[in-house]
Amino acid sequence: MTSTPAPIRFTDLSEPVYPEAAQPIRDGLAAYSATVQLEPDVLCATAAERTGLHDWGDPAFRGRLEILCTALRDEAGLSDVGTAVVFEQLVGNLVNRLRLEALIAAHPEIEEVVIDRPIIICGLPRTGTTHLHNLLAADPGLRHLPYWESLEPFPTPEPDDPEPRRQRCAAGLDLLHTSLPEFRRMHDMTVEHAHEEIQLLANDIAGMLFETTYHVPSFADHYKSTDQGPSYAYLKRTLQALQWLRGGRRWVLKSPQHLEQFPTLAATFPDATFVVTHRDPVEVTTSMLTMICYAARMSTARPDPATLTRHWLQRIGDLLDGCVRDRDVLPAQQSIDIRFDDFMADEEGTLDTIYQRAGQPLDDRARAAMRDFMAENPRGRHGGVIHDPAALGLETAVVAQRFESYRRRFVDPS
Repeated sequence: MTSTPAPIRFTDLSEPVYPEAAQPIRDGLAAYSATVQLEPDVLCATAAERTGLHDWGDPAFRGRLEILCTALRDEAGLSDVGTAVVFEQLVGNLVNRLRLEALIAAHPEIEEVVIDRPIIICGLPRTGTTHLHNLLAADPGLRHLPYWESLEPFPTPEPDDPEPRRQRCAAGLDLLHTSLPEFRRMHDMTVEHAHEEIQLLANDIAGMLFETTYHVPSFADHYKSTDQGPSYAYLKRTLQALQWLRGGRRWVLKSPQHLEQFPTLAATFPDATFVVTHRDPVEVTTSMLTMICYAARMSTARPDPATLTRHWLQRIGDLLDGCVRDRDVLPAQQSIDIRFDDFMADEEGTLDTIYQRAGQPLDDRARAAMRDFMAENPRGRHGGVIHDPAALGLETAVVAQRFESYRRRFVDPS
């Protein structure tokens, strides 16, 4: 039996030490960065050239792309590696956008596909959402978004063979794990694991994905001040296309972004079951910020944990304040609150409660699939991380005071 690696403490958050094996990758990406530009016209032209397509759908995404590119150039402090990575990420988003429009133009019946009663998990990272998401995704009776499909949702005009997309996803994960070997201690990702629909929202140049990866406060401000209804409609349209392509009748979805978008989420998916997860905000904040500050080295030569901490304390506040403000927008008979400690103490009981609320049968086949998933993917198999608030510039007493109203309502109401 393989033993679990011992927990580690990061000592290089502000001055990253990269593995020797990552250097050839970093050198190649740095050289590539000299050939690209983070300009909307260049990105769109590259996507059009790669696909031979030109129908972008709703042109409103262009304004968001302009704001994002400006923020990436002026605020993100990108390294050469980061410039190359984000260029390819954005071109990939735009390719996906073009392919969706082409697919629906060829098959307009896609827009008649019914997205029936999705189960939507809403909660901050580190509140058990990923584990819960993967357990539900193991159920053969539910449709989830595997990581490979989130990156390349739509096939090329050739026959739909997912295998090349899976292979490209695996290559990307190899790059990630070579460059950030400790990332899987905090968030394990595989080709087939369930992934967040926030990746699909990025194809509309919308949502929180970009600010979780790059320091782009002006883009975040634009997102917060803009009605997200059209982008959530774009998300639903994407799910219709994926369901038409690969089947499935009831989706299981998940994103922390939904915490501050409950009215929009409920309007887009009015028959959904909403599962809202909660954990002590001090623990969540410390863990989440550690992950963000560690991952920042992928795009930034010298990350600034203090700056990232200040930004994300505000954004976590937005999310939790949104949850407190709008939780009752979600219909009581279609929603449920799950505390992390209760979930960890009784996983089967928690699942029973969720399935009952969702009106979804938790049959022997589903239970067996979940047991198999847990046996093949034991929690903590890559080891843990010892969190150091001081290294983040984080004062836990300030965090506790800031989120006291949230904690009293959802974590420790007694």
